[in-house]
Amino acid sequence: MSQTENTIKHNSYFEGNVQSLGLSTEKGPATVGVMKKGTYTFSASSPETMLVISGTLKVRNADGSYNTYKAQEQFEVASGSSFDVLCDEDAAYICYYG
Repeated sequence: MSQTENTIKHNSYFEGNVQSLGLSTEKGPATVGVMKKGTYTFSASSPETMLVISGTLKVRNADGSYNTYKAQEQFEVASGSSFDVLCDEDAAYICYYG
């Protein structure tokens, strides 16, 4: 592995309320992160699979309703889209890209 592949990238968003660490997995690039209670809008530049590790994430649908995802549940995000997440309690997730 090169030095770049060994580096863990830290990301911080929304004034530090969402933070993640980037890594390479058997499924490809991913981030493992945490979210504090709040509402957030994310943009996806590539397809993403979000797996909730702990807590609950409510994701807004195009019609304004929400789907709720609990620990060990996942959802897909299309490339070039944005999505709103309502986090009622601190939560943890892993996001797979591509």
